Amino acid sequence: MPFDRRESTGYVVNHLARLMARGLTRRIAPLGLSTGEFPVLLELWERDGQTQAELIQRLDVEQATMANTLRRMERDGLIVRRPHETDRRAQTVNLTEYAKSLEAQAKGAAHAQNDEALRDFTDEERRALVGLIQRAIANCQE
Repeated sequence: MPFDRRESTGYVVNHLARLMARGLTRRIAPLGLSTGEFPVLLELWERDGQTQAELIQRLDVEQATMANTLRRMERDGLIVRRPHETDRRAQTVNLTEYAKSLEAQAKGAAHAQNDEALRDFTDEERRALVGLIQRAIANCQE
């Protein structure tokens, strides 16, 4: 059976991810944010004060990628690093007041991008799509 990229799960999911990232970039750029920073911000808005190691695990990214992203975020005034309370070898990553002030607008931009991509989907179809993708992610992480 010949390979058809239009029928390849990996190809179409990657294509969708690129289009979604492009749309999100357009929406959050006026806030001074990038799509590379966005997942870190989402994690920290949910639970501020995580260590770099925790962020790496939760976001499933490489250490070097996270280190570079955090360095840029610190430079841009989005985070500060503080000594960990109980582990002298670790630091926590903490949001600045500036980053906290961007949460509603940034999440609104993400909602708008999702709504644009899924504008003709029913609520049931949206839930089903996300559920299926989450299952595929879990399969790949095993």
